[in-house]
Formats: sequence, structure tokens, C-alpha cells
Amino acid sequence: MVVDHTMADLMSGPQLLTGWGRTAATEAANVAQPQRSEVSALLAYGRQSGRGVIARGLGRSYGDPAQNAGGLVLDMTAASAVLSFDAEAGIVRAEAGVSLDVLMRVLLPCGWFLPVTPGTRYVTVGGAIAADVHGKNHHRDGSFGRYVDEFTLALADGTTVDVTSDSDPELFWATIGGMGLTGIILAATIRLTPAPTSTMLVDTQRASDLDELLVALEDADRHRYSVAWLDCLARGRHLGRGVVTSGEHATLDADRDAAGQRMFGATARVRVPTHLPGLLGRPSIAAFNLAWYAKAPRRRIDEVQGISTFFHPLDGIRGWNNVYGPAGFLQYQCVVPDETTLRTILTRIGDARAPSFLTVLKRLGAGTPGPLSFPRPGWTLTLDFPASTTGLDQLLDGLDRLVADAGGSIYLAKDSRMQPELMPDFYPKLDAWREIRNRIDPDHTLVSDQSRRLSL
Repeated sequence: MVVDHTMADLMSGPQLLTGWGRTAATEAANVAQPQRSEVSALLAYGRQSGRGVIARGLGRSYGDPAQNAGGLVLDMTAASAVLSFDAEAGIVRAEAGVSLDVLMRVLLPCGWFLPVTPGTRYVTVGGAIAADVHGKNHHRDGSFGRYVDEFTLALADGTTVDVTSDSDPELFWATIGGMGLTGIILAATIRLTPAPTSTMLVDTQRASDLDELLVALEDADRHRYSVAWLDCLARGRHLGRGVVTSGEHATLDADRDAAGQRMFGATARVRVPTHLPGLLGRPSIAAFNLAWYAKAPRRRIDEVQGISTFFHPLDGIRGWNNVYGPAGFLQYQCVVPDETTLRTILTRIGDARAPSFLTVLKRLGAGTPGPLSFPRPGWTLTLDFPASTTGLDQLLDGLDRLVADAGGSIYLAKDSRMQPELMPDFYPKLDAWREIRNRIDPDHTLVSDQSRRLSL
């Protein structure tokens, strides 16, 4: 087809893109920092080209949902303005490309915090909505989508609409967790949560096995935030050993300067080079797991930690995904409703000697009405495996089947290899979501490598 000169000026040549796991790279025409006025024309071009369009933020989804082989990928990070902030009511409106990091730097000095933050603050507002991210407080507060009052969406036909859960509940909830496939999110209004200071009071407890760890994590539900780290290579009587941390926002000390107690200046302390041989394998991960478990205190109460240390420890290492080397890694996150299935998953991983550098367990509470929103009641387990791990595909395929049979799910924001036939098991409202998508985008202009792979 003949390319309009304006479109040609916007688009770069083919660019290799991956997710944060650095696997399965594909080429797309990357549109760097399109203006809001250009989005409609880019959608029209993507529709005419036959390969479609997908929006991309900071590239922190682990697999392929922000890739579009042969099509257009819109880099939305230039749409990064905080449009308004009501410091009395605790409501912020921001463009979709604003990162949670930027928002925290604006909000914390005023005594406010994001209601939900995932394990990295380098996620855009648009990405947080598209993935309906969750954090250490899901058991109490739910996921990000619960705090979105309104978003502005550029639909596939080029029209722009403001959507709320009242104005168009089907489209609203199809977009929350919809992986960017219902339209290009341009801006959103978000309700905030009070944060008296930029520090946390943190409790730590070491658990010698899975039974002890689950009891400790259930007890930690009395705190607003809780999470557990596990040694995934531990077996036998040590299966599921780990460390539970939980915390609350620290209150203001009336005898100290309030502004100083709300300062937030988190920075990355270390940078990992891009071209690095893989440093993580079974021996190094086993040694790290043992050392991390051994150094944890048996019990510690009310340790003062900065918000970045508690919520985003890996953000202190810029480019930490590079430690896996050029082969990259796969992050696997599931949610299961019962402890028996969780134990079986950990047993299989331990028996396979599959090394995970970061293994995290959290309790999830009630989900949202979003048909593709991941969180639901149960235990969510997250693991990072070097992509070169022997037998990994077979192991994860077996875990997928186990999770499906238990009525659980796999998180689309982390997925890079799920089989499409399991999607209806993981997301029982999939057909309802497809009906909404077909209504607003019958030509499937909004498309990604993931949506093609999973036949969404």
C-alpha cells in the first residue's frame, strides 16, 4: 500500500522489540512518541495495513503483549503530563504515558500514594490499567482498576471517548485488564490513598516450611501489605521455606519536619550492562536462595524502610533483567484457590530442580468484573526462570494444566508461552470479552503478538 508521508515521517524502520524477559523478539514499525492528534491517523493506517496497532509503555510486561510483528507499535511514553491533582480530595488525572515513579514523586510530598503498585514503579498509567496490576495489598484493597474513575480511550475507528463504569460498564471493564486490545488509553483519573510519610514500618518473619509460611502469611493479612519470598529449590521437609514481610505506612512524627518525612528521591544504585553472559543458573540461584533465607531474621518488628525498598527493591538495579544473559528469562505467575495445588506446584518445581531467582507468594482477595483481569481469591505464585533451563517448556505446560484443573489462572502481563486452548479455562468470561471487542473493533485493529498467539 502507499504510505502517507505524514505516517512515514512518524514511523521508524523495523525495530526489534521484546518484553522485559528479553525473549521472542519481533520486528515492528515503532512510532516514537506520537502526539494525541496523530493517534487517530495511526489507527487508520494500522487498520489499512492489515497488521494493526498496539500501544507500548515502558516495556515491563514480561512477554509479548506490547509487540506487534510486522505492524505498528506506538510508544506512548511521551504522553507523560500530570494533567491535574486535587491534593484535598486525593484524585489525580494523568496522561497514559506517565510512570508510577513520576506520580510517586508528585504525590508523596503531598501525603498521597498510589492505591496499588506492582513490584516496579517503572510502569505507565496506561500499562497499569491494561494489565490491571496488583500489589502487596490485594487481599485488602484489590487491583488498580478499582481506583480508576475514568479513562479516555481512542477507539479503533479513531473516535475518542471518556469511559466510566457507569457510562459504558462493558467497555470500562473490558479495558481494565484487556491488555490494550480495546483501544489506546490516552489519560485516566485515579483515586489515591493517604500516605503520611515516605517510609514503611515492616515486620519480617522467617518460616522453615510451607505450612509455617502459609500460617505466617495469613496472619500478615492484618497488615495492609504482605508478601512472601520462597526458596523454590528447597524440597522435602524444607519445601516452601521462605521469608514473610508485611508493613504499614509510617505515621508522621510531630517533632520532625513533615516535608522531610515525605521526601521521595529513590534512584537506581547499580546498572547491569546489556551485553552480559548469563550469570544465573541452578548453582548460583541455589546459593543465593540459601544465603537469603539464612540472613533473614527469625522475627523482626517495625523496621523502618523506605517505600522504594519495601515495594520496589529491584528498581534499585537498573537493567536487572540483563543478568540472565542474551537467552533471557520467563516469568511465570499463576493464581490457585487452594493450598493443595500450591504445594503440588512447588513440589514439581523442586523435583525438576528448576531454578527461580525470584519466587514470590501473595494472597489475593476479590477480583474485579473485568473479564480478562487476573486477580481472584487464592494464592498467587510468581517465579523467574532462566529461559535456558532444561525441560522448562514441559514443566510449565504441566503446571498450566494443573492450574486450569484447579480453577486458577495465568497472568497475561507475565505470559509468553501459554497455549491458546487453555484461555477459556483461565478466563471463563473470555467469550463475553470477545463480544465487546468485536463490537468496538470488528477488524481487530488493536492487535499484539500475544493476542495472535492466544487467538484473542
